[in-house]
Amino acid sequence: MVKGIGTDIIEIDRIEKALNREAFLTKMFHNREIEYFKMRNMKPEFIAGRFAAKEAIVKALGTGFRGIKFKDIIVDRNSLGKPIVVLKGEAEKIASKYGDYAIHISISHGRDNAIAYAIWEVKNESFKGRINQGN
Repeated sequence: MVKGIGTDIIEIDRIEKALNREAFLTKMFHNREIEYFKMRNMKPEFIAGRFAAKEAIVKALGTGFRGIKFKDIIVDRNSLGKPIVVLKGEAEKIASKYGDYAIHISISHGRDNAIAYAIWEVKNESFKGRINQGN
């Protein structure tokens, strides 16, 4: 069952400028992601897509980054290169509140923008607590 959908679009030049700040990568991305960026020659459009994916994921979870760190969300890849998501910390706690889950993502970019979509799918509806929805 789909629990949430999120999307994000970002201007690639914003990420390109942020890459000039030394702390940007280490604050926003897990070491595993940074190593992969280096393998991809630190292409800003690639990094922007991963950044947009993290934003889309927290929108799908319905929380934004309240209590979730950027590094709690790892955008990795499977053996075929398909982007996959690994959640840690608070992000994983939120996603697993309803039992087994999957986060599906799609990432794309053009000359000026990168975009990502995320779907939070719950495999079984065994609620394990209450998520504060602001109600």
